[in-house]
Amino acid sequence: MAGAIASRMSFSSLKRKQPKTFTVRIVTMDAEMEFNCEMKWKGKDLFDLVCRTLGLRETWFFGLQYTIKDTVAWLKMDKKVLDHDVSKDEPVTFLFLAKFYPENAEEELVQEITQHLFFLQVKKQILDEKIYCPPEASVLLASYAVQAKYGDYDPSVHKRGFLAQEELLPKRVINLYQMTPEMWEERITAWYAEHRGRARDEAEMEYLKIAQDLEMYGVNYFTIRNKKGTELLLGVDALGLHIYDPENRLTPKISFPWNEIRNISYSDKEFTIKPLDKKIDVFKFNSSKLRVNKLILQLCIGNHDLFMRRRKADSLEVQQMKAQAREEKARKQMERQRLAREKQMREEAERTRDELERRLLQMKEEATMANEALMRSEETADLLAEKAQITEEEAKLLAQKAAEAEQEMQRIKATAIRTEEEKRLMEQKVLEAEVLALKMAEESERRAKEADQLKQDLQEAREAERRAKQKLLEITTKSTYPPMNPIPAPLPPDIPSFNLIGDSLSFDFKDTDMKRLSMEIEKEKVEYMEKSKHLQEQLNELKTEIEALKLKERETALDILHNENSDRGGTSSKHNTIRKLTLQSAKSRVAFFEEL
Repeated sequence: MAGAIASRMSFSSLKRKQPKTFTVRIVTMDAEMEFNCEMKWKGKDLFDLVCRTLGLRETWFFGLQYTIKDTVAWLKMDKKVLDHDVSKDEPVTFLFLAKFYPENAEEELVQEITQHLFFLQVKKQILDEKIYCPPEASVLLASYAVQAKYGDYDPSVHKRGFLAQEELLPKRVINLYQMTPEMWEERITAWYAEHRGRARDEAEMEYLKIAQDLEMYGVNYFTIRNKKGTELLLGVDALGLHIYDPENRLTPKISFPWNEIRNISYSDKEFTIKPLDKKIDVFKFNSSKLRVNKLILQLCIGNHDLFMRRRKADSLEVQQMKAQAREEKARKQMERQRLAREKQMREEAERTRDELERRLLQMKEEATMANEALMRSEETADLLAEKAQITEEEAKLLAQKAAEAEQEMQRIKATAIRTEEEKRLMEQKVLEAEVLALKMAEESERRAKEADQLKQDLQEAREAERRAKQKLLEITTKSTYPPMNPIPAPLPPDIPSFNLIGDSLSFDFKDTDMKRLSMEIEKEKVEYMEKSKHLQEQLNELKTEIEALKLKERETALDILHNENSDRGGTSSKHNTIRKLTLQSAKSRVAFFEEL
């Protein structure tokens, strides 16, 4: 009895110790995950679990997003998950998204998973038209997206219509031109074919390098009012704070880089910005909601911290990540080179095999023709031999007749002719006999010559037959595969080209490998500059080519603004635009903001 009571008490205490949990659904750009979370978990506990699951180490760019009454909000790391203003219906859903954007994607994004998540998010923002992208740039970006998904272009695989079900261009771009889907696909494929050799991560990085220079890339916009009550847009991004006209989200009126800002704070709906220069008055603006002010402050603090971090030496963790990324990149490059060599060797072997098969077929045809020629020669020789025999018999017969005529002539001469008439007749017969004998002698000589010629032809035919037999013998005794240069065999599978054997799974580079890699990187830089120039020319060509198909009446306000900027020569990079706006003193910019 006592044992049963103790057992029930132990079971009850164990039951009480099990923590209560709730279900959370995390939606990334390409997957969904569900976790059981403890009720006491804070935002950091859930965020760390998601990052570990994804294998993501560059956590400072990302956050967990949710929506409150049509307003975007981000999960706070130091606050319990369920203390946030989220729906308590399970599963509780959060979006795992990039919260902060890099200034230079190629230099800052180290992990491949980080690059991939940014690529998917930026691509979606462009297709959803949250980031404005000119038509010609949209086609170029689409070609890199296709390269990332399908790999190298292969005409035998990627046939006409293979992009029919893909969403690659913003609907605004498609509606702006009188072009069929086939015409768009043709132009995308033309550029796609030029990206041969780029791996998925390289194509995605090229996409980001182009996208990061778009005016609306990485900018969070908020409606604000200055002291005069003028409605404006505040843009917060990796470079600083920017003030826009509500009708123009492409080009800011004024900008304040993060290194000019000392302090940011808000009270109720009023936001206060303190410049670094204490002699400059603070400037204030009002937002529509207190919740928006909280979001603005979060974005300002996070972007400012990253801005300052970029201008300092990398932390030990980042240095290790970059070193690992460089080694991984070098390993992949060497692996791609090895695969490329093997592919080249395989293609050469296939070409050699095809050439040998072609030569074998040609030799078989030659043997067949020689055999047929031999048969014809044998038939000709038989006919000539038969004809020679007949001619020879005819010559003998003529010779016999000539001899008989000669005997008859002699007999006639020996016969005595008593009368003159008989003599005359005899002379006439003698003359006729002589003429006949002469003709028969000539015919006999001609037949003899013809017999000699036929014998000569027969000899030549037999000689030709002998040569044909010899050639046929040579063809049939030849080796089917003539000697050729040996093809280097691919490395056997038990001899790896890089060392991954052992407990440490280390990857060692020789000095020569690193020097070669450095030279290749420098070569890539030069090639990139040349490609950039070529790329700009291609963009201009495409823009000119499709300009005639544009429907002017369908242009949006952003299309018109972009064209006006281009006409004014505003094709410089986003960074250069911001730099020009900060040439004036901070004091004059603050005064300009107050007077807007």
